[in-house]
Amino acid sequence: MTAEKTERRKAEHIRICLEKKAQAKTVTAGFEDIKFIHRALPEINRDDINLSTSFLKKTFSAPLIVGAMTGGTEEAIEINQNIAVAVEHLGLGMGLGSQRAAIENYSLEKTYSVARKVAPNAFLIANIGGIQLVRGYGVNEVKKIVEMIDADAVAIHLNALQEAIQPEGQTNFKGVLSKIGEVASRLDTPVIVKETGAGISAEDAEMLKNVGIAAIDIGGVGGTSFAAVEYYRGEKALGEAFWDWGIPTVASVVEVVQSTKLPVIASGGVRTGIDIAKALTLGANLAGIIQPVLETAVKGSKETEHFLSELINELKNVLFLVGAKNIVSLSVVPLVICDKTAEWLKIRGFNIEEYTFRGEFNI
Repeated sequence: MTAEKTERRKAEHIRICLEKKAQAKTVTAGFEDIKFIHRALPEINRDDINLSTSFLKKTFSAPLIVGAMTGGTEEAIEINQNIAVAVEHLGLGMGLGSQRAAIENYSLEKTYSVARKVAPNAFLIANIGGIQLVRGYGVNEVKKIVEMIDADAVAIHLNALQEAIQPEGQTNFKGVLSKIGEVASRLDTPVIVKETGAGISAEDAEMLKNVGIAAIDIGGVGGTSFAAVEYYRGEKALGEAFWDWGIPTVASVVEVVQSTKLPVIASGGVRTGIDIAKALTLGANLAGIIQPVLETAVKGSKETEHFLSELINELKNVLFLVGAKNIVSLSVVPLVICDKTAEWLKIRGFNIEEYTFRGEFNI
């Protein structure tokens, strides 16, 4: 694919995500199946709650990161700048979209590097596709994208579903795992493997852990569907058939946490501070939010900062109402897993009772 075609496709993705209904249709992320135990006697002061946390040796003011979104097209400059300004002010982090476009066309580097320019202290994640590793990219290209934004970590994204549907898709995935392992073993920067909307199973998570990656970003079903995105790009039949394909986010979080104990970013359909709290209580280290931030980022950095601040405020309310004074305390409060998510996890052999009968409050 030429650099020009890559840039045009990136612009199409932004337009579709903003103008079309490209979210999951008949399935959800599963957050509605997670129930907290309300504490009528929380025995803490809300103002004393501390939301700070650490992820890959970086301190966040709250366990929230803006997921990888865009880059590689001129429209992305303002979007990435607005997000970066907001996360810098709030002490959070963000991922950049796939940087393949900038490797193909040097002039597009500014669509990514703008993030570090305005966010010198924020946690930034570089991004390249796993499929690119088996098509010739190696450690040198990965180092280049890390240097491009002075990244704190690099994400290798997996998008087999999207590649299988899009007309220009690349489906030669054989060898991706070994290439990921090669990069992880030779790179000083932590390697995160992220899905792009179809979730990660326990089996795949264990394979990834065995090749030495540092963390997993779930990218589960319940948020933006890239099958839907390709549906709007013209692949009607395949896009419709696979619109809701994959593992719901909540089920995927539990599978990965219980099978690997790796640091986890829960993303895919995260929409509220309550969703964030549920993901953390299930064992995630951060929650990633994408689509709603894209909608604010096209308006401005102040709108983006306001939206993220509201999520943080909601999260603090949850901690207050379950009697958790900090994120460590939140991670051991009891909760109940119900309905479809409970059924999925039981059938798959995962322990859901451990979440209900646990925890000393106010750790």
